Amino acid sequence: MKIEILDEVSSTNEYIRRYFASGEDRIVVAKRQTGGKGTKGRSFASEEGGIYLSALNFYSDFPARNAFYLMAHAAVAVCRTAEAFSLSSEIKWPNDVYLNGKKLAGILVENILENNMVKLSVTGIGVNVSNDVSGLNGIATSLSEETGKTIPVESALEILIGNLQQKFDFNDYLARVRFLKKEVSVVENGTGEQYTATAMQILSDGRLCVFRGEQEVFLSAAEISLKI
Repeated sequence: MKIEILDEVSSTNEYIRRYFASGEDRIVVAKRQTGGKGTKGRSFASEEGGIYLSALNFYSDFPARNAFYLMAHAAVAVCRTAEAFSLSSEIKWPNDVYLNGKKLAGILVENILENNMVKLSVTGIGVNVSNDVSGLNGIATSLSEETGKTIPVESALEILIGNLQQKFDFNDYLARVRFLKKEVSVVENGTGEQYTATAMQILSDGRLCVFRGEQEVFLSAAEISLKI
């Protein structure tokens, strides 16, 4: 797999689109992004010291119904990277990685489908390594902050790329989800409806099953937080 490292780019996810016609898997890494994007079009702080990576992968036989595995795989790869530094990480459904209740990484997967098959995917990953997250109101953390020592970005990047090239079982993802079998607060995307429910399981297609009272509800998109 080709790996391209840039000093600065607006967005690695946007930059890597120039290789869509190549048919060749590739990873693009930027030391800094000026227009990094997260889910729902949110901006993603991308100052030097973090990992800002996009992986382009092509597929010949990947059913679209299995597409959630790509997001789960990326989340596990990030968790395994944190674990390489003796840190215990958790996944907030569907794809954010947390350490000690603070966000370590965000993941954004974009797929191009053809005849109900995934033709190609772009997996964008941002990981806080040694970048300053003090201005994020205590909601984010970094590998360096959690270990109490400066982690070289190059070391974390090498481990992450290695993890991205490994295969993981879906149970590796489920084992790291932080709120299953617990009471959670739900805000449904689209309707904005808010309620309390018990998170039960995550299906292979990525839907979250919760019990709202006696009613079983399957969520495709919602904001979930542990009920305090």
